[in-house]
Amino acid sequence: MSLLLPDPDATTAIGRRLGALLRAGDLVVLTGGLGAGKTTLTRGIGEGLDVRGAVTSPTFVIARIHPPLRHGPELVHVDAYRLGGVTELDDLDLDAELEEAVTVVEWGAGLAEGLAEDRLEITLVADPRTEERTMEVRAVGARWARIDVEALLDEGSTA
Repeated sequence: MSLLLPDPDATTAIGRRLGALLRAGDLVVLTGGLGAGKTTLTRGIGEGLDVRGAVTSPTFVIARIHPPLRHGPELVHVDAYRLGGVTELDDLDLDAELEEAVTVVEWGAGLAEGLAEDRLEITLVADPRTEERTMEVRAVGARWARIDVEALLDEGSTA
């Protein structure tokens, strides 16, 4: 599925809707260039999950954990940009948190897919002339086979 997001507010809003769908054990792998909206989308996911703390890029700390404000899973937000490969991702011991949290891995393509058989793979592409982004979503695994992700996320989008 493909969605057109006209601005950062729309990216945050779709993240909120996505956050409302996610549950403990879910993995989201984000791909996109610098400025494509990966952290903006994750900020919306954090709002949808109702977690504590400002969701900002974890580029220099590699991973941040945002506990829930109410009952629900925590958000583990990872930036794999500076990681040298799968071994360094394994060193983060994310699988210890995976069943208890929603895990979002920015720059995760080619690295994070092995963390879970069920996952959402999201690619964001920014138009350099505007603030528009195209979001491609690929649902992988049995968890997502029963859910019409497109219908749930498409509410209010412009694609």
